[in-house]
Amino acid sequence: MKTEKRKIALFRCCMTSMGLSQYETTSNAVLRELGIEFTEMKEFNCCGYPLRNLNFKAYLLSSARNLALAERAGLDLLTVCNCCYLSLKHAEHVMEESPPTREEINASLQNEGLRFQGKASARHLLAVLQEDFGIDFIRKRLKKDLGGLRVAVHYGCHLLRPRKVLGFGNGTPPVKFDALVEALGAQSIPWVGKDDCCGSPVLGVNDELSMDLTEKKLRNAHQGGADCLTVVCPYCQMQFGKIQNRLIETRSFDTPVPCVVYPQLLGLCLGIDPDKLGIEGELPAVVSAHLRDIVEKPPTGPPQELQLNHEMEMG
Repeated sequence: MKTEKRKIALFRCCMTSMGLSQYETTSNAVLRELGIEFTEMKEFNCCGYPLRNLNFKAYLLSSARNLALAERAGLDLLTVCNCCYLSLKHAEHVMEESPPTREEINASLQNEGLRFQGKASARHLLAVLQEDFGIDFIRKRLKKDLGGLRVAVHYGCHLLRPRKVLGFGNGTPPVKFDALVEALGAQSIPWVGKDDCCGSPVLGVNDELSMDLTEKKLRNAHQGGADCLTVVCPYCQMQFGKIQNRLIETRSFDTPVPCVVYPQLLGLCLGIDPDKLGIEGELPAVVSAHLRDIVEKPPTGPPQELQLNHEMEMG
């Protein structure tokens, strides 16, 4: 386990603040339980994602400003949102690959006494769990496990693509998120279309297409035998939550699959009070049914008394 990066600047996602507050609540509780010291920076602004295809320079300035603020504080930046992660990592990439663009953006940042030098990096919650702590450390901290719960792991597009920019999903297929899920005693099932889009990016532009993509994902997860889905992106969570409910209401969708954000599963297994995780009775029954206390395994080999007698006899 690496320990040099234990303090970090927590970047709040607009979407979680507005429509998925339990994701923030859960992430805060998990970070504190694992001993990560995080700081809130009120100066942070939107990552710029909504502007990316409208005004690229405005998007880039927005993301670069956040990175420059973290850099000034001497901290890396931690996000729990895939879209924010992609926006920030893409900004890092562009600023590093194009010195003229970097100087143009820095000229604007100079008005606030800020400068992007590439000394702070955007990191995703999953990467921090994997790289700073590791699977064995997490397993040792668990007070409960998921008792073989069959989980369909959904990475989300903005955690994996483009690979050159993000670098998270190393391996084909990617395995890091699966390993974190299985560390909790669940089974990460193979399923068709696992890495396909959830449909969120086209919601509001072509709602029927968005719902088609979501329905296809949910049917594939159901056919794969999933008890539930788990995600690490607020946009994906809302797609598999609110849009799934819309499918049930408007299309008589008959193969629903509940979806839980990964930090909630991790928090439950760490023994954190559900109220502190923002669950408030919303946890799917199938997850509750599998959640169980971890029983200490008895030591292997003969009882200590017999072992001592054997050693005396041999002596």
